[in-house]
Amino acid sequence: MFLKIIDRLEEVIIGSLMAVATIVIFVSVVHRYGSGFAIPGVQDWLLARDLGWAQEFSIILFVWMAKFGAAYGVRTGIHVGVDLLINNLEEKKRAAMIILGLACGILFSLVIAVFGATFVWENGMAYYTLTAFGMSPGEHFEGPITPDLEWPTWMVYSAVPLGSALMCFRFFQVMIKFIGTGELPSHDHGHVEGLDEGEVLNLGEAIEIAEQREHAHAGKSEREWEKSHPPPGTPKSNDKKQGS
Repeated sequence: MFLKIIDRLEEVIIGSLMAVATIVIFVSVVHRYGSGFAIPGVQDWLLARDLGWAQEFSIILFVWMAKFGAAYGVRTGIHVGVDLLINNLEEKKRAAMIILGLACGILFSLVIAVFGATFVWENGMAYYTLTAFGMSPGEHFEGPITPDLEWPTWMVYSAVPLGSALMCFRFFQVMIKFIGTGELPSHDHGHVEGLDEGEVLNLGEAIEIAEQREHAHAGKSEREWEKSHPPPGTPKSNDKKQGS
């Protein structure tokens, strides 16, 4: 239940950021070009509206979108990876290399999260937090603000520790699942929400889907993977459990 809430919240945040950024950029472009036409009443109304903050706001949205999108990519397996050499290794060596790679991802994202949180705290968050609770900020300073929106920069930079912490959690989640099932998350680029299941794919789409499945199954086809990794509850998987 908790994981479903986190997954849904992650998707809502990314989708909302993307939607808001698209609307702001569209309105800004229309405003910029529309104000150049000498239309009585309309031009004066557009020129009276200051949208100079739109570019800065869009950049902030894309920064947050990128950090949370990176975590989403780890969960769904949409990050690009070169696994030709790893998939040609023996199964145990391949598993060890994948676990090592995921462990490096956990360590890297954890370091970024810790240093990012320290930077955000010392860049103004400490001052605002302590002041809000009626405490003395001590040596902590107020921190800089953004040029156009005049927002505290620590709010903008908070995307780094938050996104990195979520990414670290996703790496750990993928590693635990891989240790238990031997499978990596894979994204089906040929699947589009709302399309009928029986819709015919063209050759390029079919090849791309097959490559995604092979990536998740160590370069093996569906049949080869099912032979070596029978689903739980099947006679072969039960025989393995009894033998072990």
